Amino acid sequence: MKTVTMVAPVNIAVIKYWGKRDEELILPINDSISGTLSTDFMCAKTTIQASPQFKENKFWLNGKEQNFDSPRLDSCLKEVKRRASPSCPILNWKIAICSENNFPTAAGLASSAAGYACLVAALAKLYKIEGDISSIARRGSGSACRSIYGGWVQWIKGDRPTGEDSIAIQLAPVAHWPEMRVLILVVNDERKKYSSTSGMKKSVETSDLLKYRASECVPKRVEAMKEAIFRKDFESFAKITMEDSNQFHAICLDTFPPCVYMNDTSHSISDVVHTYNECKSSNRVAYTFDAGPNACIYLLESETEEFLSVINYVFPPSSNTGYLKGLQVRQKPINKELEMMFQEKKHRPGALKYIIHTKIGDGPRMVEDSLLNDAGLPKNL
Repeated sequence: MKTVTMVAPVNIAVIKYWGKRDEELILPINDSISGTLSTDFMCAKTTIQASPQFKENKFWLNGKEQNFDSPRLDSCLKEVKRRASPSCPILNWKIAICSENNFPTAAGLASSAAGYACLVAALAKLYKIEGDISSIARRGSGSACRSIYGGWVQWIKGDRPTGEDSIAIQLAPVAHWPEMRVLILVVNDERKKYSSTSGMKKSVETSDLLKYRASECVPKRVEAMKEAIFRKDFESFAKITMEDSNQFHAICLDTFPPCVYMNDTSHSISDVVHTYNECKSSNRVAYTFDAGPNACIYLLESETEEFLSVINYVFPPSSNTGYLKGLQVRQKPINKELEMMFQEKKHRPGALKYIIHTKIGDGPRMVEDSLLNDAGLPKNL
């Protein structure tokens, strides 16, 4: 028996991936850039066990047994085995896979990116394959290729129809911008109404704005964003991040029928960010929304305490127990100047479910605590 357990991170795009030119190979119509989040607070964890005693392949996700014949899972597994040495002794053994997320699944928080990055990283360790594996992770979920690396990551769309040049590369490591922090404002942790896969397929088919974005806007934004990251220019970073998020959701509305991911609370959060930045006369905070209502806020460590005081004032928690997760910061009351700015924007308690305070982190890593017992069954069943 051979067992490998890995954890892999979420990544939050600042230049969005939306739309495929090839559905089967998951080849995007534009480049994208993201920050990889620390696995300390948000991660997928996957154990893969191979044994000559297993009679069939098995797969459990978040405690529920899944169909092993998923086309995307099959695609990743076949590509990993294709790259493995023919003499690998476990190549023909059946496997058991158990995966868990410690954050909401399918709620617009990049759970599939973390999940498939973790799966592919574990398979690569199990079958001892070398070299870049981001193109394999891409076959499971497009943005999973970015979670293969830590720090700041670019997914290069590539041009070849076979997809071998559609890979992720690290732009800068974690240590490059250690002051960067991320607040995940969880508005709704339920499964979203429109999946990203179906939403982007509709957008490719019906949105003229998407074609313009891919050909004219994204190439310029990618270069500007890379420069902002390299120079640690938060002012520019924030502006580009918010503009790209806004355009992505405009495309979702330009899709027919439209895919609406943001809700009233989401729009209120973006309004709070703009009001706060206007008060500071510069971009101190940046929002970005993936395909869901939950906000991902990029900001520097020096801004965290004060901006959290604003969020807690505008969106008061229904209970302080478990409301702020992750990195802990000193909770302080909002100052009088900001209170006057935001007093008419206050929401009822509980408009936000909770907040995760995290930072930029590294890519997948091995851990010791297996999710499977010696019989190849989940320990938590």
